[in-house]
Amino acid sequence: MSSKKVKKIAETDFHLTGQILVAMPQMQDPRFKKSVIFMCGHDDHGAMGIVVNKLIESVTFEDLLQQLNLENIDKSLDIQVHYGGPVEIGRGFVLHSTDYMAEASVEVTNDIALSASTTVLDDVILGNGPDHILLALGYAGWSSGQLEEEIMKNGWLTLPADGSILFDTNPNTLWQRTLEKFGVDPEHLFAHTGHA
Repeated sequence: MSSKKVKKIAETDFHLTGQILVAMPQMQDPRFKKSVIFMCGHDDHGAMGIVVNKLIESVTFEDLLQQLNLENIDKSLDIQVHYGGPVEIGRGFVLHSTDYMAEASVEVTNDIALSASTTVLDDVILGNGPDHILLALGYAGWSSGQLEEEIMKNGWLTLPADGSILFDTNPNTLWQRTLEKFGVDPEHLFAHTGHA
């Protein structure tokens, strides 16, 4: 693969770029109930993430390709379309492994990148795409200080991210399995937890 210019998202110790958010049981917003979100960016201006465990049943990969005027020459491809969040639901995002980087790809961590152009889908169809891919419509967004406030109110648990969570093929049970992977028993998460 030819050398491509790669952008790197700035990170600081305080910010959650490259981490995951797991909705706590008391999360009442139906858009985020039992959500697992990969944080693509977080700084003083706000935050942006992709929900990785909710599917859009009404849209197929074939539907999406037709809307983009792309032809799927590899009929064995069966890529699920995820609900990435309530912001810009008509806009597509691709989380993928960094074995593939296009000009517009943004490296979020050493092994996970984000693309918002159709180039990655073109390459997936041609068999030249990344080893791992998650296709989502929309994203989750927070204004400055909003996410921090939600975390302080025990709305979210923050955990390290890895590809086994992001590119999991069974999103329906991913919330519970993510908690269990990090030694958190969902049964012990009470609706009103306090701060230490």
